[in-house]
Formats: sequence, structure tokens, C-alpha cells
Amino acid sequence: MTTIAYLGPAGTFSEEAALAYAASLSGAILLPLASIPAVVTAIETDAATVGVLPIENLLEGSVNYTLDLLIHETSLQIAGEIVIPIRQYLAARPGVQLSEASVLYAHPQSLGQCRKFIERCLPGVATVASLSNSAALREALADERPAVAITTRRAAELLEAAVLARDIADNLGNVTRFIVLARSDAPPTGDDKTSFCFGFTEDRAGTLVGALLELAEEQINMTKLESRPSRAVLGQYIFLVDINGHREEAHVARALDRIRARTGMFKIFGSYPRWKG
Repeated sequence: MTTIAYLGPAGTFSEEAALAYAASLSGAILLPLASIPAVVTAIETDAATVGVLPIENLLEGSVNYTLDLLIHETSLQIAGEIVIPIRQYLAARPGVQLSEASVLYAHPQSLGQCRKFIERCLPGVATVASLSNSAALREALADERPAVAITTRRAAELLEAAVLARDIADNLGNVTRFIVLARSDAPPTGDDKTSFCFGFTEDRAGTLVGALLELAEEQINMTKLESRPSRAVLGQYIFLVDINGHREEAHVARALDRIRARTGMFKIFGSYPRWKG
């Protein structure tokens, strides 16, 4: 039986992603954990079979904590990806009206994503930062004042809260991409992605371009390129790349081998099926 670790508690967007992945399996068990490193450790110690972690949001960009763990702290591989819509709800204790609200609980990212609704419908209401969208609702329900929370639909259902407003985010097309971490990546399917990173031992003009040209030589489409500090030398960076194709495909393998030869640090995070929704 598959145990899926995720960044808890229940009612978060991470749980939604874990449930979406579990739908493709038979009899999976969900294991909520308190932090991203805890999810990684659970897989490494066989407390969980796989883990689901956020890696990129349409509005907020990459989740640097997840990227740094992949680069520096684990040999686990990416075996899949899930993309879920980020739908924000306003909820409260049954009986609390929107006009009565005196305090708003929300995760900091949710506060930023729902700025227009807050300014227009909750002007002057005090805000309190919460650790997650699920925790925000729990804190609002425990507050003796007329409190409201930005949360998920599932959290509202689990905690039997009243939904006061739905789809309150400024951008209704917001999505978050999650990765599935496991001890090994996935076999080729014919429609895959490969994620990897590399760095250079010396700073010379054209080194990055030279490495990326190896992808163009094999007509491989690069879908993402970003950088993170190397943590070794100020001004030195590690480049993270997503490409279409599986590392076992001949043309992809050739390009990766040539990039490895050009770089001082090289690490493949895994090949996995592209999310189709």
C-alpha cells in the first residue's frame, strides 16, 4: 500500500494535491506532516512511499525551500507532478456575517493574492498571519470575536464552517505545481519531463549559453530556467532546468551527457510524466 506524505494539516492545498495523486492509485494512505523537510525525511526513512511538495506557483514563483532541498539535501527523485487550481474561500463560524467581521486570519500568501477583496469587502479589518489556510480557519473558529478566514473549500467542509464568499482571489487562474518525490523516478511514457540542475567551477563568458546550446542541438524544448545561490561562493549560482523528454531517450541522454561534461556540478532530479489534469 502506498503512503503519501504531504505538508499538512488536512484542508490545505497540499492535501488537495496529495488527494489528486492518490486518485490514480489503489488504497493509498495520506500522511500529513508539519514541514517540507519532514516530508523528505519520511520518504528517506520508509515512513512514507512518496511525498507531495509544492514547487511552483503561478503568481508567487518557485518554492525555494523545495528547490534547495532537491539541490543540496536529498537524492530522492521526482516521479510525477500535479497542478491544482488555487481557489480561495472566505469562511467563518456559522452565524457570523461578513459585515460583522473584526479580524481576518490568513496565510501571508493568501493575503497578497486576495488583496482586492480584502480592501473592498473587509476595509479596516485587522489581519492575523497563519501558518496555513487550514490553520487560518481553525484559529478563526476558536476566536471569540466575529472572525473570518481565507481558506480552502475542503477545510471549510472538514471544520463545518460557513462559506461567506468564494473565489475571492485577484487572479482566478492561479495554480500551484506540486512534485511527487520518491526513491526513483518514473519510466518513459512518451510524454515526459526531465528536471536537472548544474553549476560551474569558474566564471567565464558564454558558459551558460554553451550548456544550453546542447539542448538546442538535440532540438529539446526547455520549459523552465531559473537560478539559486550555490551556498558556496557569493555571486556563484546553480541553474535549474526543466525540459521536455525523458532522460532515457537517446537524444535527451546525449544532451545531458554533454552538459555534464561542460559543468562542474550536475544533478538530475528525475524524469516523470507531464501533468495532463
